[in-house]
Amino acid sequence: MKNQTPKQIAAFYHFQSVPADQLDSLNEKLEKRGEEMGLRGLVIFATEGVNGTISGESRESVLAWLKFASELLGFPEFQPKWSEAPEWPFKRFGVRQRPEIVTLGKPEVQPLPPRSKTHLSPTEWDNALENEDVVVIDTRNWYEYKIGTFKKALDPKIEEFSEFSDYVAKADIPKQKKVLIFCTGGIRCEKAIVEMNNQGFENVYQLDGGILNYLAEKPNKNFDGECFVFDTRVAVDQNLQPTKQYGLCPHCGQPADKPIECLRCDTNTLICTSCSELEEAKNTCSKNCAHHYRVAPGKKGKPQAVTYKNV
Repeated sequence: MKNQTPKQIAAFYHFQSVPADQLDSLNEKLEKRGEEMGLRGLVIFATEGVNGTISGESRESVLAWLKFASELLGFPEFQPKWSEAPEWPFKRFGVRQRPEIVTLGKPEVQPLPPRSKTHLSPTEWDNALENEDVVVIDTRNWYEYKIGTFKKALDPKIEEFSEFSDYVAKADIPKQKKVLIFCTGGIRCEKAIVEMNNQGFENVYQLDGGILNYLAEKPNKNFDGECFVFDTRVAVDQNLQPTKQYGLCPHCGQPADKPIECLRCDTNTLICTSCSELEEAKNTCSKNCAHHYRVAPGKKGKPQAVTYKNV
């Protein structure tokens, strides 16, 4: 009988200097311990700190790795954002080195000190959102904004976080205006708020712990829709459960919610609205089927082993 115990998922990050000459050794130890403990997930590791989402059969196993990692790195105890899923959200466990643990493209931009007054709790966030004259900016990518965001939030229409600096520089927002920014778990805002300060914005605040922390306390309040996550869950709903609405588009990898039956192999799957309007992609379940359907429109093929969620 299949084990129905949900997998426990922890998203975490911490900014703290790590000696460059120790990265390789520490990376190997972190990855080895995660594999030994049967965890799955992705951890990004750099001289500025660590950022990751990991999963395990139990919360205790995930906490054990987090304790090991904090002690190994000399970091304070991690404060993860928790969620769960019936299936593994990752295929394996990996630790990857990068120039930054969240890519703004400016390694010199480092977060404000911990416990900064610029971090708003979900309750403080709602109070500002509902009762003050504020500008609200979603620091995430356009496809994340598309499936769920806060009321009043502006969409910078960026493809990746490294474009955020240019967006801010060109945005027609008074420098003295009170600005609220948010992201999935808080890490992008740690750098975004400093970048905005560097560009002269005087009154910027971030949602502490991001959308994940907010939904844990205030589901179905001021956040509309679902929250995109970078794993096989695709998104989580208002109760932090894996989405039942979205899959991953087999053509572009963006959130998909348009059901189709493949014209070439009759497989049922989901594609995104944008790809459903493209001649080279619409009504096919994979890039392979799209190619063969263009070459021989009347010829059927074998059903594809589609693994995208919610099909």
